[in-house]
Amino acid sequence: MTAPFARSRSIRRSIAIPAGMAMATALAFLPNATASAAGQAPQAPVATDGPSLSYVVNVRSGHGTSAAVQKEITKAGGTVVIAYDKIGVIVAHSSNPDFAKTIRKARGVDSAGATRTAPLPAQSTADLGTPKALTAAQLSATAGQAAAGQDPLEPLQWDLPAIKADKAHEKSLGSSKVTVAVIDTGVDDTHPDIAPNFDRGASANCVSGKPDTTDGSWRPSASESPHGTHVAGEIAGAKNGVGITGVAPGVKVSGIKVGNPDGFFYTEAVVCGFVFAAEHGVDVTNNSYYTDPWYFNCTDDPDQKALVKAVARASQYAEKKGAVNVAAAGNENYDFASDEITDPSSPNDTTPGDRVVDPSKCFDIPTQLPGVVTTAATGAKGLKSSFSNYGQGIIDIAAPGGDSTAYQTPAPPATSGLILGPLPGGKWGYMAGTSMASPHVAGVAALIKSTHPHASAAAVKALLYAQADATPCTDPYDIDGDGKVDAVCEGGKNKNGFYGHGIADALDAVTK
Repeated sequence: MTAPFARSRSIRRSIAIPAGMAMATALAFLPNATASAAGQAPQAPVATDGPSLSYVVNVRSGHGTSAAVQKEITKAGGTVVIAYDKIGVIVAHSSNPDFAKTIRKARGVDSAGATRTAPLPAQSTADLGTPKALTAAQLSATAGQAAAGQDPLEPLQWDLPAIKADKAHEKSLGSSKVTVAVIDTGVDDTHPDIAPNFDRGASANCVSGKPDTTDGSWRPSASESPHGTHVAGEIAGAKNGVGITGVAPGVKVSGIKVGNPDGFFYTEAVVCGFVFAAEHGVDVTNNSYYTDPWYFNCTDDPDQKALVKAVARASQYAEKKGAVNVAAAGNENYDFASDEITDPSSPNDTTPGDRVVDPSKCFDIPTQLPGVVTTAATGAKGLKSSFSNYGQGIIDIAAPGGDSTAYQTPAPPATSGLILGPLPGGKWGYMAGTSMASPHVAGVAALIKSTHPHASAAAVKALLYAQADATPCTDPYDIDGDGKVDAVCEGGKNKNGFYGHGIADALDAVTK
């Protein structure tokens, strides 16, 4: 089966829109010289002739603060960027080519690894592309179609009735005491669909691995991806007589920027994003990305193992603080439950090459981490989207993420099988991918939290799964109608590899 859309490079969870359709210093460090005392041999100088890289260093459990490990980092030729002592993760930079090997031997270190293969800053190797906004003619064509109580572009949002969000809004729009953090490429909080619900206090720029709360730091620049803005609108676009309506238009949404200007989501930024969300009272996080540069992080590789541990510690910390972490499953039509997968895209910040991985030992993070709500995508006909990853025991739930109109055509007045949402600069456009499915689930989780304000993260997840509309396997699954099976679903009606527990239900979220 030929994929209907070209993939974006780093943001695998978003699908580029076909033409005519709208979508979305280097650091150098001096060697650590140690003065020699009388009778002692001087310490050998630390090499600094390697590329300047970023690292995460995970402190062993039970060692208290990371002060001793930070000293070892300095001795090994590194500079500490920030230490997240509550989860035992330190972010450091070093141009010592043996830094990781050296620091792994230090007392108190559990694991350590480079978060990238390209020097700081990473250089983009592909054009991310820019989604096209709806034209004035397209906007005008929609005028007058909205029913009473609908926002102007809501008739084009087939995805809302697909999860009964339109009916849910008659009961509740969600609580302004609930905040969903969009951990993504940044959010344009000046957009008219986002501004009324934006939570500035829970927003930051985490790209460096250290939070920057300077006003507006969370916004994407004109040359950066609109992905995060689109996602934020899908979750909490205000019902205000303008543009579109979000799944939970009464809740708050924040922006935690973790995608760098070249579109990479590195481990230090992702760790910062989860910790910042946890410490600022966020109720739900949405994660429509994978952590670069490895699509799958294999635990038999010392660098990749450290990345898995660092992000896992951060996401689990957020959940312990009350946040439900929702993530996109990915867009390669991979079966995560298979014995092996060929990954042709890693490492994506230098020179990728084919590698065969065991998905039981190599993980897409944060998507496959314990406790994370892994979300598959469906199209306008309620079937698994042609691109959506799947897998029995991996997929927890499904929600609209769009698909090619040639495969799944929506009912009128909707005209596109993709998902409509806001773009920076007060515009709107279409995107598709599990990136769009995940915010639908995050929005439903926010509605559940609004209905049950004292529910723990575990309780919200339990309700999310129990309320989902059980959806049996699509068998055979020949989405393009060419007579060939495009994916095989395993499992029963109540839990299977395509839809998990089923399709998210916004109406149940506000009534049960």
